Amino acid sequence: MAGDNTLHFTDSAFDQDVINSETPVLVDFWAPWCGPCRAIAPTIDAVAVEFAGKVKVGKVNTDENQQTAMRFGIRSIPTLLLFKGGKVVDQRVGGLSKPDLVKMLSAQIAS
Repeated sequence: MAGDNTLHFTDSAFDQDVINSETPVLVDFWAPWCGPCRAIAPTIDAVAVEFAGKVKVGKVNTDENQQTAMRFGIRSIPTLLLFKGGKVVDQRVGGLSKPDLVKMLSAQIAS
């Protein structure tokens, strides 16, 4: 359930892949049974292609990686967290349109 440019983040490698990343990282917290998560997946994959090399884009399956979901207080999915410099700089819960997601990511690239 992810495109070629969309990464998969896990509990064991989350700090290495996300927190210690030199580039901003968009993380989509999702689960296979979540309808809205499946609905937003093509948008996540599209921005992963559009922002390749500028922003890492990946997913955390909350069923398989509960420690990371608890660590960041994920209560509803889909939840999108945008990390920059190891910190959450933006957060959105629920579906998001591609223009809104592009605006969210562009703001962090420019700053």
